[in-house]
Amino acid sequence: MRDLVEDLLTWLGEGRRFAVASVVGTSGSAPREPGAALAVAEDGTAVGSVSGGCVEGAVYDLCLEALREGRVIRQTFGYSDDDAFAVGLTCGGIIDILVWPHTAEPAFRAHLDALAADEPVALARILPPAGATGSAGPPRALCITPSGEHTGSAGDAVIDRLVRAEAAAMLDSGRTGVRQVGCDGLEMFVESRMPPPRLLVFGAVDFAAALTRIGRFLGYHVTVCDARPVFATRRRFPDAHEVVVDWPHRYLERQHVDARTAVAVLTHDPKFDIPLLERALRTGARYVGAMGSRRTHDERLRRLREAGVTESELARLRSPIGLDLGARTPEEVAVSIAAELVAVRRGGTCRPLTTTAGPIHALTH
Repeated sequence: MRDLVEDLLTWLGEGRRFAVASVVGTSGSAPREPGAALAVAEDGTAVGSVSGGCVEGAVYDLCLEALREGRVIRQTFGYSDDDAFAVGLTCGGIIDILVWPHTAEPAFRAHLDALAADEPVALARILPPAGATGSAGPPRALCITPSGEHTGSAGDAVIDRLVRAEAAAMLDSGRTGVRQVGCDGLEMFVESRMPPPRLLVFGAVDFAAALTRIGRFLGYHVTVCDARPVFATRRRFPDAHEVVVDWPHRYLERQHVDARTAVAVLTHDPKFDIPLLERALRTGARYVGAMGSRRTHDERLRRLREAGVTESELARLRSPIGLDLGARTPEEVAVSIAAELVAVRRGGTCRPLTTTAGPIHALTH
C-alpha cells in the first residue's frame, strides 16, 4: 500500500472514488506477499499490482464491480489445469484478494496520512466470510497507532476493543495478515507498517543458536554478537538475521535501542557481561536478561554495583534469565526465555491459566 499513497491521497483530494484490491493471504508460489495492492479509480485509472500480471485483469474488473455496487468483495484465485486460459495463477500458487471500495472513510484516510508521514500504523479491515462473494453496507475498518489511538469503527463497541487489541499486537510485531476476532468466526485483515522488534543475543553459544530460532519464529529481527570470530559465524547461526563480530558493549553503543528491543546476555563471562549490562540497563530496552547460576547472579550484581549501576537500574535485570520451566537443554532454555519475552511484551502474569480468571487475552488498548 505504501507505494500507492501519493496517488491515493491525490484521488481523495480530487474527490475521486476508487477501490483498492489487497492480497490478504497466499499459499504455494504466489507472486506477491500479503499487503500488495492494486487501486482502480472510477474513471478506470489503475496503479499498483496484486499478482505481477497473472490475475490483474480479473481483479481490475472486481474493483470496478465493487465501486458500482458499493460492497466489499473477497475472492480467491488459483491455477486451473482444465483451462490454461482461465483466470488463475500460472505459477501454481493461490492468493486471497480483498477488494475495498473507498470514498473518504476516516480510518483509511488516517492510514494514508500516517504512511505519507512515514509513521508506524496499522489498518484493520473486517473481512466478509471466506467463500462469500461480498458484503453490502459501508466498509468496517479501524486505523491504529502504536500509542493505542484509533480512528474508525467495526460497527460494534465490543468488536472494536477486540480489533484494537489484536491489531495493536500485530503492529507491535510489524506483521501483516488475517486474524480471527473473538470466537464467532469474524476475521479481519491487518496491514501493518512497523519494523519488527529487535532481539539482541550476546554470546555465540549453543543456547544462543536455539534462542535465535525461536526469536525469529516470534517475529523478532535477531542479531547475534560475540567478540570471538571463531564462534560468531553465519554457519553456526543460520537463523539469525545478523551475526556480528565485535565486543558486545561496543556494538550496543552503536545501536538504536527502544522499548521494542530485547537484550539477552548469554556469555556469563564478566569481561563481556559487566560493561555490556552496565550500558544495557541504561537504555530504553523493555527486556534485559542475563544467563547464569544464582552464584553468578550474585557476583554479577556485586560487580555492577561497583561499576556504578543503581538499584533502580538493577531492578530491571532479569537474571537468571527465563521462566522456571525446569529447562535443561538449549532448546528448553530458549523456550523459557521466549516465554518470559512474551510475558513482558504482552503483560502476562506467567501463571498457569488454570489458576487465573477473566479474559485470557488482556485488552491492552
